[in-house]
Amino acid sequence: MTEKKKTTETGLANDPQPWELLRSEYLIKRPWLTARKDHVRLPSGVECDEYWVLEYPTWVNVIALTTDGRMVMERQFRHGLGSTEWEIPAGVVEQGETPEEAGRRELMEETGFGGGRWTELTVLSPNAGACANLSHSFLAEGVERVGESHQESTEDIAVHLLPVDEVRQILERDGIKQALMVAPLWKFFATRQG
Repeated sequence: MTEKKKTTETGLANDPQPWELLRSEYLIKRPWLTARKDHVRLPSGVECDEYWVLEYPTWVNVIALTTDGRMVMERQFRHGLGSTEWEIPAGVVEQGETPEEAGRRELMEETGFGGGRWTELTVLSPNAGACANLSHSFLAEGVERVGESHQESTEDIAVHLLPVDEVRQILERDGIKQALMVAPLWKFFATRQG
């Protein structure tokens, strides 16, 4: 008779075990990109002397719905892809901020919208195999224009208020390319009432 493995708070009893970090070396340390090379030993004894990890700050993004039910969307040029893209408001959690505080700040800075009822929708890893940070996504319902946007010098953001159904159509046509925005948007639509 086979005994069933019991689950624990963090996973299954037979989950793979952590790797042992033998050495770590930073190759670049910049505000927007930190890359390190780790030498690790797996529980099997196998060693990997070049395991690359990218350290980014904690990220945040916001699905913002206005008091009249429209979604606050942005268009901005993205140099990495070389194209102008649909996005939701997003940014970095600054030192001393909670993810929600950062989301509120980023929404205001990028769009001039604020207030509303806030709920954390998802916490995702950009790439659990290579990235050390998380991305927090919030749903902000009932936001209103409360001021002017204060975009950074490297931001050129056009703000659009779209009907929610139009945003879903954009998603269905793969019109939003940022995966960490697509995932919470799909969760929003999957759990949306009405």
